[in-house]
Amino acid sequence: MFNIFKRFFSRRIVGIDIGTASIKIVEVSSWGRFKQLKNYAEIKSSLVSKKPLLDAGVDNSVVSDGYTSKAIREVLDEAGIKTKSAIFSVSDFYTFSTSFDIPQMPKEEIGEAIRYNAAQYITLPISEVTLDWRIVSNYSGVGNTLMKIFIVAIPNKIIDDYKAVAKNAGLELVALEAEVFGTVKALIKDSRKIVCLIDIGAQSSTINIVEHGFLKRSYSANFNSNQLTNAIASNLNINFKEAEEIRNKDGLNHKKQDMVKVLGNLIDSFLKEIQNVSSDFLQSEKKQVEEFYLLGGIANMPGLREYFFKVIGKQIYVQNCFLEFSYPSVLEESLKEMSPRFSIALGVALGVLDSN
Repeated sequence: MFNIFKRFFSRRIVGIDIGTASIKIVEVSSWGRFKQLKNYAEIKSSLVSKKPLLDAGVDNSVVSDGYTSKAIREVLDEAGIKTKSAIFSVSDFYTFSTSFDIPQMPKEEIGEAIRYNAAQYITLPISEVTLDWRIVSNYSGVGNTLMKIFIVAIPNKIIDDYKAVAKNAGLELVALEAEVFGTVKALIKDSRKIVCLIDIGAQSSTINIVEHGFLKRSYSANFNSNQLTNAIASNLNINFKEAEEIRNKDGLNHKKQDMVKVLGNLIDSFLKEIQNVSSDFLQSEKKQVEEFYLLGGIANMPGLREYFFKVIGKQIYVQNCFLEFSYPSVLEESLKEMSPRFSIALGVALGVLDSN
């Protein structure tokens, strides 16, 4: 977690995930081990601006021209969320991740060793990025005991952009966290299995492998949900909004089979990448991925899980990230449906609660 300010975190926190298609916000609190979902909200970017609220532009900047901050403020006011302390997830657009080995050493020397090694992998000068890292395993190498380190680097300019967004929205930014770490916290932090997290976004996707709660691999893929929506729009000669409704309502169960075939061809290329990642992990670690979790805005698309299962040959799960929290029982079904979209926002907030 990128702690921007050294301070004691409050017991109530707002987790914010600014995505390309929407902003997801959760307000959570804790008292001892008791955690409660206080509030949640979501707004589509198309309702606020004609351009994405978050984008990887030519200058690699977070869109912070006022629209993003204004949208967050309006959502907070509409939902009646008064909490000022907030943690933002940092999109995969702006992060670079890798892993490497370092020798066992005293704890106080690890940070400097990581920065030295990270400089060999990161294209930007090490002085221009902030690093987050985890020790993912210890093992015996040739003549030495090694630690495998997983790092995520965020350009300092991007951090400044997120600070500006928070300030203009009237929030106190207490931390930033790479969205991949938030997802792990929300869905599988206590799992003893090897899990592949498949996060399908509106502009890109990520494939992450987690072992015993530790992130071991992270890959980006060009596949995204907008590709499917655009394919439906083109095949049926309808606009994007109408196509999105059909995607969510019928998906791969649509009666027009030639359209379903087009969607399948797009998904097949992505499934090939998932299989390659799993095979690479098996070859290098001599271990198999045991479970596959699907998340993102289209995780509940009709027929998608069944299609993945047919190709991968293993059960595909859509987990409920809210299970650790108390909430009114009347929200049970709604939260299950929302979970794939809210995993990141809830996960980064959970990291703050657990650090108290």
